[in-house]
Amino acid sequence: MFRVFGIQLSLHVSFFLLLAYFAFEGWKTGGVEGAAWSVLLIILFFGCVVLHELGHSLTAMRYGVRVPRILLMPIGGMAEMDHIPRKPSAELWITIMGPAVNFAIVLMLLPVIWNAQWFSQRLHFQDFGAVVALLAQANLLMGLFNLLPVFPMDGGRILRALLATRMPHLRATYWAATSGKVLAGAFALIAFFYFNKPLLGALFLFIFYAGDAEYRQVLIREREAAYQAEFWRRVAAMRARDVTENEPPEPPIIMLPPR
Repeated sequence: MFRVFGIQLSLHVSFFLLLAYFAFEGWKTGGVEGAAWSVLLIILFFGCVVLHELGHSLTAMRYGVRVPRILLMPIGGMAEMDHIPRKPSAELWITIMGPAVNFAIVLMLLPVIWNAQWFSQRLHFQDFGAVVALLAQANLLMGLFNLLPVFPMDGGRILRALLATRMPHLRATYWAATSGKVLAGAFALIAFFYFNKPLLGALFLFIFYAGDAEYRQVLIREREAAYQAEFWRRVAAMRARDVTENEPPEPPIIMLPPR
């Protein structure tokens, strides 16, 4: 789409299916005008998603992290960072600033919608005041939802950062991902069978597999780093014994425990 603060903002192709779905739902209840209001609401909502991701991204850039792109998908947004700082305080600040943006939006909108409409269960979105109220509600839910301690969501990353102050990064990731998988599985079952919300259940299943995948990536990087460190330690030891460079050391075999 365009760049903001040097970060490329992109849409996944499936995002247009989401727009079409909301346009159709609005058209069923209010015709062309209903479709327009419905699309406006979802665009404003994802504008807040972009601000959420910018909260993460701009804070990350202050810690020297490169953020080439923010990708918008039907399930939300994702800031693509070239790495996550190992320093727990840096990861903590980067993570917190996303939900903090949502709560700041709620506070800014609160004077506009602080009336009975805010608490009404029958808001009609074909009205600017109702759209603002719905937007405030959505930001409040977005901020709270992201703080669930389910890795790799923001709450799970906060948990990892806190654990990393007491244990190695890999072990902290293991425990954050493990607790996240347990909670994501439980929330998925509740969404499927108690609330009858299959889309929400599918989202938690996606989070379940995403957390496991990120832990495996961290494990691979730790093994590669350990391999490189041990290999060059052996090179240095051989050179110290005046062994010629034509006889490289035997590559080390690095076995890391799962946590």
